[in-house]
Amino acid sequence: MLPNKSILALDVGDVRVGVALARPESGLAQPHKILLNDDMLIRNIQEIISEFNVGVLVVGLPRNLDGQDTAQTKKVRMFTESLKTQITATIHCQDEALSSVRAREAIALGNSAGEKVDIDAMAASYILDDYLNERKIAKK
Repeated sequence: MLPNKSILALDVGDVRVGVALARPESGLAQPHKILLNDDMLIRNIQEIISEFNVGVLVVGLPRNLDGQDTAQTKKVRMFTESLKTQITATIHCQDEALSSVRAREAIALGNSAGEKVDIDAMAASYILDDYLNERKIAKK
């Protein structure tokens, strides 16, 4: 993690966008909130980046189980390219393989620490956790 910078992750869907954060104090991925994928989305992301001093933005990249791009992959890539011109954080794409499935299973098993956690935000936290683990940024 960048010193004193948070990392933000997005699970981008056609209607909603799950958001997760890893704060510099803990380095742990946590579900944060859900945003509507509407005309205010970029502005809402910019506000979160400002509020939480975000240095890196991780965008989940959906693919088929065989690793091939899908129609949603193309939408997310276009969204990511648009973001690059509108935010100051460094952007990385992260394979989001089965993040939504993992989130549904965790919530069904009650692994949401007793809180009502939305599947999209939980999926974003799995995307972020994968990103952190791949870079060995997460604190053990």
